[in-house]
Amino acid sequence: MLATDRYGTATDHPPLLIAHGLFGSARNWGVISKRLSDRGEVVASDMRNHGESHWADSHRYEDLADDLAALELGQSDVVGHSMGGKAAMMLALRHPEAVRRLVVADISPVAYGHSQGHLIDAMRKIDPKEVPTRSAADAELARDIDDPGVRAFLLQSLDLKEKRWRLNFDALADEMDHITGWPEITGRFEGPALFLSGGASDYVQPDHRDEIKALFPNARFAKLPGAGHWLHAEKPRDFEAAVRVFLDAERG
Repeated sequence: MLATDRYGTATDHPPLLIAHGLFGSARNWGVISKRLSDRGEVVASDMRNHGESHWADSHRYEDLADDLAALELGQSDVVGHSMGGKAAMMLALRHPEAVRRLVVADISPVAYGHSQGHLIDAMRKIDPKEVPTRSAADAELARDIDDPGVRAFLLQSLDLKEKRWRLNFDALADEMDHITGWPEITGRFEGPALFLSGGASDYVQPDHRDEIKALFPNARFAKLPGAGHWLHAEKPRDFEAAVRVFLDAERG
């Protein structure tokens, strides 16, 4: 069973399930989860091989979708970013009865060529038992990663108290082709779906729309101007507002 952070209480809205991206955790979504909990219950999950959830050798989207389904939340609204967006899409396709409305943040149901193996290699160089502070770990990570924002994001998975990384590097590295890929799948999710992308991101291309519409015929598309791939972190209020409007559409 996945580890989860839960916010709010049940209302007449369905629960909102949030699935984070690669190297992330439920904790990354704490502020947005708390703000959206004024609508009702919000459940942010640690995906397998991340955070406090279980480790497993297989890390394929069928696995991730079935993990989310096993939370048994009933019919939920689902938000997923990047890897979590692909897991959320697969959940809607494999378990359509579990999803009312779907928000896919800055990802398409296609294979990408951007392996993140170099980030795993950089993190593996840091022995949690040998770094006394987060700033010391950041200094080591800076030898391989220039972007301080990326370093700060990755270091959220370094548990200095327990002297461990909360990421299963072996499984994530071995399964990287499947994480950046997308399996062949039949079926369609007929419910409402919002594909929300960053205006400055190139992850969702116009030529992906046919593939999206084939699987999600009721998909809508929107962009957050000025936001990159981590649109929920770069433009949290705009992201929250767009999600809120979509989830509450057609309600009296």
